[in-house]
Amino acid sequence: MKIILISFGILIGTLLHAQQAAASLVSGEGTTVQTKYGVVQGVTEGEVSIFKGIPYAAPPIGEFRWRPPQPVKLWKGVREAKEYGPNCAQGGWGTAPGTIAEGSSEDCLYLNLWLPSNAKPDAKLPVMVWIHGGGFTGGSGAGPATSGEQFAKQGVVLMTFNYRLGRLGHFAFPALTKEHPDESKGSYAFMDMIAALQWVKDNIAAFGGDPENVTIFGFSAGGVAVHSLLTIPAARGLFQKAISESGGGRDGVLTARPISKDDADPLYPVSAETIGVNFARKHGIEGTDAAALAKLRALSVEEIVDGGQENDGQGGPRIYSGPILDGKLVVETAESSYKAGRQARVPLMIGSCSAEIGGGFVSNSSTKEELFSSFGDLEAEVKAAFDPSGDKEFAEVQTKFNTDWVWGEPARMTARTFVASGEPAYVFQFGYVPPAMRERARYGAGHGSEVSFVFGNLNARWGATETTPEEEKLAQIMNTYWANFAKTGNPNGEGLPLWPLYTTQQEQILDVELDGKPIGKPDPRKARLDVIEKAFKFRDRIQSRGGI
Repeated sequence: MKIILISFGILIGTLLHAQQAAASLVSGEGTTVQTKYGVVQGVTEGEVSIFKGIPYAAPPIGEFRWRPPQPVKLWKGVREAKEYGPNCAQGGWGTAPGTIAEGSSEDCLYLNLWLPSNAKPDAKLPVMVWIHGGGFTGGSGAGPATSGEQFAKQGVVLMTFNYRLGRLGHFAFPALTKEHPDESKGSYAFMDMIAALQWVKDNIAAFGGDPENVTIFGFSAGGVAVHSLLTIPAARGLFQKAISESGGGRDGVLTARPISKDDADPLYPVSAETIGVNFARKHGIEGTDAAALAKLRALSVEEIVDGGQENDGQGGPRIYSGPILDGKLVVETAESSYKAGRQARVPLMIGSCSAEIGGGFVSNSSTKEELFSSFGDLEAEVKAAFDPSGDKEFAEVQTKFNTDWVWGEPARMTARTFVASGEPAYVFQFGYVPPAMRERARYGAGHGSEVSFVFGNLNARWGATETTPEEEKLAQIMNTYWANFAKTGNPNGEGLPLWPLYTTQQEQILDVELDGKPIGKPDPRKARLDVIEKAFKFRDRIQSRGGI
């Protein structure tokens, strides 16, 4: 007993010392910071200090696979924070069967920070937390495309982080639902995001950030996650502003699948638990009890990732669920929350690109006539909105339809919800396409085109080898809009084109046109979005590919 009490006293003393020192920069160069868990040392490059690979949760391995993120263990001495941590385990292009992507691991819950090199503790600088995209199955918080130097130069503390992906991030199984009944289940990726935001609340003041002025922003799946965090009760109070880039907002696009009830949602008819059982059977694991769960936890990370497969062979049973509606962590979809006005009350920026994705992303229709007919009594209206002269190629109609159905109209719906709740909303459409790519991107800017401009990292763009002065100017404008919003809740500032506040009367947006000029004006997509809004009454028929 004496040994236990002495050990407990040492532990409490260590914790108190860490907490008391948590807000002190202890290096004259500003590269060494005392966090709640120990000292980290980053690097300073000119105007920016950078910290990489800081753990925000314990490794989610072994018994902690498919468990909420666990606390970081305290460390002694100085922990170097100069290299990115591993990406979260994933498949991806070029990954050989039975392997995971190079540089990825199940031990992956790390974050990265960029801040002004002259930042002092408790300087109360605005904080921006980036949530990466990748369909919840790929991507990471590392890499040149989302490096945060330009935000730091704007007086912002920028954080990126990794969260669990694929079946490690979203998984359900009957025995898993029963164990640890006090814990949330299903979407461990969202739990990781909340843990990262809690780390910010507990530690960011030591780096000069303001834990009461945090903006979450993300693209694609990261934008979807922003909607989820706006509507998950456990995330309340961990951020004060939100930006969703190409994140949708309505049901059926990376939104929550019922955890245990089959045929409860027409877009997601197979429950997450059934999908978990399908995956177990694929690996020769029968039954749904604790012994079966133990066998699942004993599978290698390569077997869990399983090449990123979502189905067991062509036309086989589904083996990956995506986000899960468990009733405790995720209690409802974002659309349901918005319709009832239950979302977090924070300022919002939201938008998408002008030609997000083509092909049969939403509908199985093979001609524009077939697509238009699926709108039922709205057929004439949808034709007038999408093909007024009757001479547009199906590929163009399909691309604009996909864009408006998945991203454009849901963004407008979300903005209207926030305005109705008395919160400011700013809506954008990004349509710039580099001249050299306009032959390939004939209908507008594709998915993610804005990201390199938001971060000011034009040299990291896919498909563009050189930047022009006009592009550099646009990047400066975009980066400043985002930084201003993080500072004040309003993207506007001196020397910037006016970005109109969204109202339901005028419906003005910031439209970054094909040539890169940002112009505030009435939404040019209004006729298309109006008919899409009406058509959601036919969602099950029009979205014939089911839940995305």
